[in-house]
Amino acid sequence: MTERQIRVFGDPVLKTVSERIQEGDRVEGLIEDLIDTVKIPGRAGVAAPQIGVNQRAFSYNVDGEVGYVINPVLVEVSGEPELMDEGCLSVPGFYFERLRYPFARVTGVDLDGNPVELSGSGLMAQALQHETDHLDGKLYIEGLDKELKRDAMRQIRNAPWF
Repeated sequence: MTERQIRVFGDPVLKTVSERIQEGDRVEGLIEDLIDTVKIPGRAGVAAPQIGVNQRAFSYNVDGEVGYVINPVLVEVSGEPELMDEGCLSVPGFYFERLRYPFARVTGVDLDGNPVELSGSGLMAQALQHETDHLDGKLYIEGLDKELKRDAMRQIRNAPWF
């Protein structure tokens, strides 16, 4: 299909809990667009709300592996949370340190309704947590330390794209 434009901070779709995709829903085009959009170099994941679609699906591009999951559920996180630099296509140009678990596992389905399980550590764990947060209407800046969040919001409000 096509690479889609990324919605940025301030767009209401990014703060909305995404709707579950029902069996029989025609979402092939959405999945193709998510995959085409995440293939751009430097992108680790794209959630449907980031391209303006209020449905529970995301694509990922980590360590050369590109894929997607429909109706993902974060079923496991483990390890001691670590501070990690994190950015977001919907908050362009900014990276802030926030706590993320070093391991994560997500379950969901593919376009044929077959079970999908994704898990990993490092960037994959971070991406799985980040993208499922998007589907719950949360941006990564919400998980920042209180003082850092205040400073981050000030910087974002002064961004040329805001």
